[in-house]
Amino acid sequence: MPNIQELSTYAKESATKLGIQKFDIYGSSVDETSAQVDQGEPKQVKASNRSSVTVRVWNEEHRVGITSTTDVDPAGVDLALKTAYEASFFGAKEHVPDFSPEATAPIPETSHEKTPQAPVSTLIETLVKAEKELLEAHPAIAGVPYNGMAQRDFDRFYLNSEGAQRYEGGSYASVYLYSKTEEEGKKPRSAGAFRVGYGFPELDVQACVQEAAEKTISHLNYNKIQSGKYLVAFSPEAFLSLLGAFSNLYNAQSILDKQSLSTPESLGTQIASPLLSVCDDPHHPGNIGAEMFDGEGTPTRKVPLITEGVLSGFLHSAGTAKRMNAQPTGNANMGAKITVGPHYYHVAPGQAVDTTYSLDTAENVVLIDDLQALHAGVQSLQGSFSLPFDGWVVNKGDRVSVESATVAGDFLELLKAIAYVEPEAEVTPGGVSPRIWVDGLAITGE
Repeated sequence: MPNIQELSTYAKESATKLGIQKFDIYGSSVDETSAQVDQGEPKQVKASNRSSVTVRVWNEEHRVGITSTTDVDPAGVDLALKTAYEASFFGAKEHVPDFSPEATAPIPETSHEKTPQAPVSTLIETLVKAEKELLEAHPAIAGVPYNGMAQRDFDRFYLNSEGAQRYEGGSYASVYLYSKTEEEGKKPRSAGAFRVGYGFPELDVQACVQEAAEKTISHLNYNKIQSGKYLVAFSPEAFLSLLGAFSNLYNAQSILDKQSLSTPESLGTQIASPLLSVCDDPHHPGNIGAEMFDGEGTPTRKVPLITEGVLSGFLHSAGTAKRMNAQPTGNANMGAKITVGPHYYHVAPGQAVDTTYSLDTAENVVLIDDLQALHAGVQSLQGSFSLPFDGWVVNKGDRVSVESATVAGDFLELLKAIAYVEPEAEVTPGGVSPRIWVDGLAITGE
């Protein structure tokens, strides 16, 4: 990535030369090395550098043209500005995007230093050792077919013709292990774990091995489940994946495109049990790849979405905020079309409760650990879902793995049927959440 000061200078010079008065540029690059192993041998080692730069130009008629490039030297920027300017004459005439009113607002200083990348040989050695430990954890564990370790350095910048200039960079590393069992006369069982840290030295590989082993072993003793309605406890990951699947609920762009379960009038209405509160919380310490500004240069911030069951906020870009008479929230992604998306969910208990639930005392509860096939089993505009899951039937602390089953329901009804939100939250790569208990969900066994 070039120095943002230099880039800004030659972009301005080029724009002046081309007679362009108004433009902005957003870019990001990722430098990544990753490794996978198989039975103690390296299976795949990759190094890649991906960068993309998006240039928008407004013409004299206030129409906007957009182009993307991977080339940020003076000639590349020159060509991109020219192409975007030519495209602007074919741009839309209504709901034309504009600069974010907060593109020059101050953003907090970050202390994310880049961590030096570990040599690939270290990644392979660490992964081979992790695979070996996992295979030795139980005689039934026959392989770790999916595994990987990656380290990434990232850079992001935004600048515009009105003097906005933002830059940030950082590093993070991740590891995942997914093991499979083979036992005579029994179905293969599998489970996995994932960890992320600011760099390779901070990666808790040991905890990842331990979690993958414990989960895999806990699925060895399995049984069929009777179809019916159950009290269900969702693990933090499982609940966060449902929230993500139905994020159109508070996505202002989806609402304006009429591709949402909400309308502009839904704000302030009760959509969930008062026991539930949800924010988009990009600056939470658990969010390893936290971004300080979005694709339009707007500072990111904590946005309350559901407060004690009431729909209390939408995620906005500058354009959706203008159309809905609101403030941008720092959730815009720059691309051929500006899209809106969440950063990092933070789920917390809402109102206090009289009754508490515990897996140590509850009877016949289904604990759902991991939801699968979300791309196929979610009808996000109807609000319905039918998803295979990994989990256990829990009786007073005793867990028996569910052989194979699906959970189905309506997401808005599920939100209203929340019976308990546990007080202790767990930090996961996709957000922070406690276990969420829901009453009367339909489970279908084989």
